[in-house]
Amino acid sequence: MPRLREIPRAEVTDERILFFYDRLFGPDRDPAVDHGTVHGTPGNWWTVFAGSPNVFRHAVAGFKVYRGVKLDPLLRELGQARAGYTRGSQFVYSQHRKQMRSLGMPEAKIEALPHWQISDEFSELERAVLAYTDALVYDGGRVPDAVFDVLKAHLPDEEILELTYVTALYDMHATMSRALRLEYDDRPEPVEEVEEPDNAQVRDLSADLSGE
Repeated sequence: MPRLREIPRAEVTDERILFFYDRLFGPDRDPAVDHGTVHGTPGNWWTVFAGSPNVFRHAVAGFKVYRGVKLDPLLRELGQARAGYTRGSQFVYSQHRKQMRSLGMPEAKIEALPHWQISDEFSELERAVLAYTDALVYDGGRVPDAVFDVLKAHLPDEEILELTYVTALYDMHATMSRALRLEYDDRPEPVEEVEEPDNAQVRDLSADLSGE
């Protein structure tokens, strides 16, 4: 379950939050108890963010950026889905794979996203978008000139700025989803010590491996 408390409908006084509770869950449901949005997600992103009406309103307002974005939505989704993958957010990655599919992206490209570096599925511009996304997420914005040069050759400054903003926005959402264990990121840490079997000996592993 999420690491922060979900806010039940009875405690919500902010009309903007109630609007989305009604829109995404239905007016007769308490989404903090009766989980599941109309889109098929658990929905606890909404109920946890409702813990701060100020944060909720700011986050939801950020989604309105899509209305005026001139960037090709398929390029936008490449950045968002790859940001989810590189940040390790199953929620962001999964949702934006679905969005790419709904926009008509070929399945071969969607499947190649995790290993785009060795795939022939992507155009020069798409490869630059993916490399740029990796530089934003993996390298904290340290972008090689060669990557930026390809973006500049294909996109106007306004669209590069949009790409940067939206990709970084979803890097933030991916990070928060993992930290708070929201939606599909509500899962235990996968990297942990494996317990020894009962018959294992307590010995110096490094000494055994070095032959000493």
